[in-house]
Amino acid sequence: MRMKIKSFNVIPNLPDSLKALDELSTNMWFTWNWDAIMMFVSINEDLWHRSHRNPKWILGTLAPERLDELSRDDNFLGKLGEIKKKFEDYMSYKDTWFAKHADGQDKDMLVAYFSMEYGIGEGLPIYSGGLGMLSGDHLKSSSDLGMPLVGVGLLYRKGYVQQVLNRDNWQTERYPENDWYNMPVQIVKDHAGKPLRVEVDLAGERVVVGVWKVPVGRGSLYLLDTNLPENSPASRTITEQLYGGDRENRIRQEIVLGIGGARALEAMGLKPTVFHVNEGHSAFLLFERIRHLMKSRGLSYAEAREIVWASSVFTTHTPVMAGNEYFDFELVRKYFETYSKELGLTFPEFLDLGKEEHTSMGFCMTVVAMKLSAFLNGVSLLHRDVSRDMWHKLWPGLPRYEVPIEGITNGVHTCSWISHEHHQLYSKALSGGNNGVPDSCDWPKITEIDDKEFWDTHMLRKVKLVKLVRERLRRQHTRLGADRTVLAEIETVLNPEYLTIGFARRFATYKRATLFMRDLERLLKLVTDEDMPVQFVFAGKAHQADAHGKEFIKQVARLSLDKRFKNRIIFVEDYNMNVARYMVQGVDVWMNNPIRPLEASGTSGMKAVINGVMNLSVLDGWWPEGYSPDVGWAIGGTEAYNSDEERDYVEAESIYNHIKKMVAPLYYQRDEQGLPRGWIKMMKACVQKLVPHFNTNRMVREYHEKFYSHAHRSSRKFLENSRVAEIARWRRKLEDNWPRVKAVVDQFKPEMEVHAGAKLPVSAVVWLGDLKPEDVDVQLYIGAAGGEGEFKDGKALSMTHDARMGDAYLYKGEVPCYKSGRHDFAVRVLGRHPDAVNALMPLYLKWSEE
Repeated sequence: MRMKIKSFNVIPNLPDSLKALDELSTNMWFTWNWDAIMMFVSINEDLWHRSHRNPKWILGTLAPERLDELSRDDNFLGKLGEIKKKFEDYMSYKDTWFAKHADGQDKDMLVAYFSMEYGIGEGLPIYSGGLGMLSGDHLKSSSDLGMPLVGVGLLYRKGYVQQVLNRDNWQTERYPENDWYNMPVQIVKDHAGKPLRVEVDLAGERVVVGVWKVPVGRGSLYLLDTNLPENSPASRTITEQLYGGDRENRIRQEIVLGIGGARALEAMGLKPTVFHVNEGHSAFLLFERIRHLMKSRGLSYAEAREIVWASSVFTTHTPVMAGNEYFDFELVRKYFETYSKELGLTFPEFLDLGKEEHTSMGFCMTVVAMKLSAFLNGVSLLHRDVSRDMWHKLWPGLPRYEVPIEGITNGVHTCSWISHEHHQLYSKALSGGNNGVPDSCDWPKITEIDDKEFWDTHMLRKVKLVKLVRERLRRQHTRLGADRTVLAEIETVLNPEYLTIGFARRFATYKRATLFMRDLERLLKLVTDEDMPVQFVFAGKAHQADAHGKEFIKQVARLSLDKRFKNRIIFVEDYNMNVARYMVQGVDVWMNNPIRPLEASGTSGMKAVINGVMNLSVLDGWWPEGYSPDVGWAIGGTEAYNSDEERDYVEAESIYNHIKKMVAPLYYQRDEQGLPRGWIKMMKACVQKLVPHFNTNRMVREYHEKFYSHAHRSSRKFLENSRVAEIARWRRKLEDNWPRVKAVVDQFKPEMEVHAGAKLPVSAVVWLGDLKPEDVDVQLYIGAAGGEGEFKDGKALSMTHDARMGDAYLYKGEVPCYKSGRHDFAVRVLGRHPDAVNALMPLYLKWSEE
């Protein structure tokens, strides 16, 4: 007989004078406000660390005697009052960037941002790596800017894997359970005061989804939960673990996130005008939006798709094909064959939305998002170009550089990653520098900060990093039963005076964490150099199923035990946000050496530059945009290699040579005061030039200017069903007539000699079937053609409709001869409609024939 267990929840009983702690502990605003953090630390520093920086858990654990003591502590109450006022001023501030810069049409905008993970704070462990850090920083900057945005994610019963190294330095995993009733989340309730519930159908099973809210400054993050008594044991585990389980559990998670997330927003009465799909995991929400619009407004599939397409943003994050989500067709059939009928589609038509031509890899979530979103971007300018190459097949016939994937380079939330010592230094020396550091500081004045004060601030962070590393090593080796001699030796690990190079990231093989070990003899000479010693601090996790990544960790961690290296190469166990913060604030150089161009953006190096740390990096991701010789160093170049072996050899040599010949000499070159003046100058240039751009305030503004405002206006425009019906009819007319569209250049015979500055007239005859000239844009495309009959570069000029010629139309234009040399041109026809957001999506394109 199974035991029936009853549950109830107990909340802290705070004295009236401490009531403000309740709100301050549950709004993630505290994670980027140092005064608030220090106030919580002062309550009980031991509990602060044990709770993984979770003040709500601290308040629920604190002894009543300590609460009583705090309630009578005038100093503490004074500090609490100051922080409460600062929080209230922040929350009530009306003159935000969005309020000042948004067009009047944008005032009722609401962006719904969907992501599989969010790195907001250590006390909310629903993140894995870079995607989560980016999502969390996106929410924080949206709050700072006053951007009306809500996040949607999943509430994982187990936090992401905790890394534990065994005696052989092999990564094993632990999955601690999250105690959500002692975390900064709140159950969302319906109008009757009961926990809100929505439902999703999973292969015929009705699964109930609960919703939790996380306040993030002025914004909110909503987390979906299937671990409810109403669900079957199997369905309760859907939201058990981030990236856990098999492929079937993954599709179930993504259905809950996308479809359940869209339904949760509707149930809460939230009406987003823009939907941002951050990576393909949540792309099923696009189908749910179509289904809902069809049902609620009586639209056809084509009409509803038009609205969804014009108001959706998709960000792709990886150039690694394996990193794009694919599902087996039969698995998709199991979960969507019935659902597709609600969309008015046959199942093969539904599958076509996720299929790539001429491949059998499966149903691709990236393809779905690209076909159903009008606004697409990669996360750096290089990643934009790589993505255009990767997905060019979705726009056949279009020059690759015209593929409508933009580049919006990632950033980091400055106040979340800057050390409080650097924050104080900048705030004192520069004008501005509070919550809007990237925008309000007068960065050129960074050069006026006293060199010694700048260096002392940096060295203080190095000492703190060394202390953290030793503490974590002591804890690790104590767990493994190390004797006293080993524990005593840990106290000598690392020296704050030595040149310190940091490397911390996910241990995917393409990130090449072991590249610096390629020539151990050269590495040994660098590390043990008596005049210019170098030390390395490594951290990072491998995916639990990635044996190769775990082998990389083992190889690096073994050097920690190798006596030849004198405890100067250290691997820090269980990388998390706190370790990341200490590392980017405390090393001298941040090293990054992925295989170019597989790093979409990378943000850890951006976090480092905020704290005056230079990058030594392959020219991949964001670094080609940030690099110049006065702010850091480039490993290798942009050249192609004949083999992987050659590439690794050349770039490992580049690492050794840079450190030996440039980095270490500059670091150790001191003046009579013991200051490395050249190094400090470079640190200041790094901060001055890179921080103002590589931050999420700039990034979110760019999303608004390039995407959000346009998507929002499309949403408002399509509130009229007649307008939607009109553009859907135009789209159908294009589809029906496009096989009959044809263009030919009409008798083009230039003179033997054409001089620069001339304008050559060009005529084209265009057959449009039943289309009218106002339905299309006939363009003269001018540029340079490559050897394969494609344009290498070019620009389009619209031609003018001149006359009707039987069943065809005559168009005229001019080729401007702007320089000497060969000129290439062609004529092309594109669909055109005043309400279409982008003429290239979906693509109707015909080039002129011979």
